[in-house]
Amino acid sequence: MKKTKIVCFCGSTRFAQYFMIERWKLEKQGIITLGINILPDGYFAGENHHGAEQEGVKDILDELHKRKIDISDEVVILNVGGYIGQSTKAELEYAIEIGKPVSYLEPLT
Repeated sequence: MKKTKIVCFCGSTRFAQYFMIERWKLEKQGIITLGINILPDGYFAGENHHGAEQEGVKDILDELHKRKIDISDEVVILNVGGYIGQSTKAELEYAIEIGKPVSYLEPLT
C-alpha cells in the first residue's frame, strides 16, 4: 500500500486564508495537510489576533506544531509577501534541524 504524503504548513496566523487555500489545493491531490487551527473572525476579543497568546496556550501550541512537523514528510512555509515571523522562523529552523524538506509559497528574496 502506498504511503500518503503529509505536508505541514507553517506561517503567520494573519495569513489564515492562505492556509485554507493551500491546504485545499493539496488535499484535492490526496495529500494530508497539517497546520494551524483556523478560527472565525471575532472569536478573539480585541485587536490582538494571536489567540494562543490571549488564552495563555502559546507554548503548548508551539510544541504541538513541532510534533506536526515531526510526522510530516515536508514543510511548506507560507511566507506571504516575504514575511516570516518569529514563530514561523523557529518552526523553519526546527524543520531544517531535523532534516525535513522545506519549500516556500513565495520565492525567497
